[in-house]
Amino acid sequence: MSSTIDSVSLPERAPPQSLWGAVREALAGAHGRDFTEGPIGRAIFILAVPMVLEMLMESIFVVVDVFVVAHLGADAVATVGLTESFMTILYTLAMGLSIGAGAMVARRIGEKDAEGAAHTAAQVILFGCVLSLLIGVVGAIFAPQLLAVMGASPGVIANVSFTRVMLGGNASVVLLFLINSVFRSSGDAATAMRTLWLANAINVVLGPALVFGWGPLPRLGVVGAAIGTTIGRGTGVLYALTRLKQPASRVRLHAHHFRLDVGLIVRVIKLSSAATFQVFVGMASWIGLVRILASFGSAALAGYTIGIRIVMFALLPSFGMSNAAATMVGQALGAKKPERAEKAVWQTARYNAVFLAVIGLLFVVFARQIVGGFTSDAEVARYGVLALRTVAYGFVFYAYGMVIGNSFNGAGDTRTPTWINLFVFWGLEIPLAWVLSHQTGLGVLGVFIAMTVAFSTLAVVSALVFRKGRWKSMAV
Repeated sequence: MSSTIDSVSLPERAPPQSLWGAVREALAGAHGRDFTEGPIGRAIFILAVPMVLEMLMESIFVVVDVFVVAHLGADAVATVGLTESFMTILYTLAMGLSIGAGAMVARRIGEKDAEGAAHTAAQVILFGCVLSLLIGVVGAIFAPQLLAVMGASPGVIANVSFTRVMLGGNASVVLLFLINSVFRSSGDAATAMRTLWLANAINVVLGPALVFGWGPLPRLGVVGAAIGTTIGRGTGVLYALTRLKQPASRVRLHAHHFRLDVGLIVRVIKLSSAATFQVFVGMASWIGLVRILASFGSAALAGYTIGIRIVMFALLPSFGMSNAAATMVGQALGAKKPERAEKAVWQTARYNAVFLAVIGLLFVVFARQIVGGFTSDAEVARYGVLALRTVAYGFVFYAYGMVIGNSFNGAGDTRTPTWINLFVFWGLEIPLAWVLSHQTGLGVLGVFIAMTVAFSTLAVVSALVFRKGRWKSMAV
């Protein structure tokens, strides 16, 4: 009798799936998977793999772009640098808007409200088009004046076409951010990955070809890099839009979804405003640190730049994992499963901590060899090693801070990480960096210690606030 009951009532266990099977599912898109059900670890892995690969391609593009422009001379490099200062503002707006949009789409997906998710995505894309059009017109018309305000030399202003193309074609950047955020938050991280790989692959080939005039293409100089970037990203946007029209898409768009909904757009803007300021706080803190380091000379600044570039490259997989956690949180809350959301965050944070602990140990042990691959200047290398080792000591803390901070955003609680960032980076990090570097005799080391203390504090404060659970009741 009991054996019969057991055989009926106990569910049959699914056979274990291989790691390679999970990788294939992640890269294929996992279109049939419900991320609000099933093993959390596998869901995190399937979401994180394409996100990590997406960011890896972005880093390759940045390296190639810098390498190409560096062959055109100081004025060309300066033009790109000054234009990037304007584009940074644009990135801040796009990232903030994508955070708000992603939280809303993830919540609708978790609620099994496909129509609501599609309507939200369409309205965000519509708003992004209008915003980028306004910025593009103003930027293209006033590009020479903008460069002049930044102190550009006549040689730089002569390259104003680069700035005009980049600002005028900013829709490709804004829409790429927004549409990829829709894909990720819906659980289709693989399509977001393929979109960015396509955009950057075209850019990596077309940019140098237009700059140097390969084959039948004209030699356009620095403006060729801007054209290549805009065409590459524009192609990525067109590809992404076609995917959103496919029947198999998790978020499928139709014409009626684009009927103007001012109320929804206002809700997205309100949710995104705090996220935008959150991104700005982080970016501004880096500017403050650079200003303090600049007082110690070019070698210190160059060493810091090398060290931080290495750190940021190593953190790319962690950004992928934190984005996966944000998607899990948004969808789980939509499915009315806050316990699953919380468990996903702590599990992702543990995975991230193990990964960064290993990377941090490698950086501490092999810092000299790693930095030596980027510079032969002994003084610059000394500062680079100091930066890499000091920052690496806090990697385990960073692992938790990144995941938890992004999980607040995934829940739609964009204000909490904004206030935490404001306190940690502006209230603690910058003042501490100045005091330790100028008042204690630590010099440059004081700045690096302040960075490690700040990011470690960010993790602890974020974890304490996260445990209170207010984010579970956020209405999105």
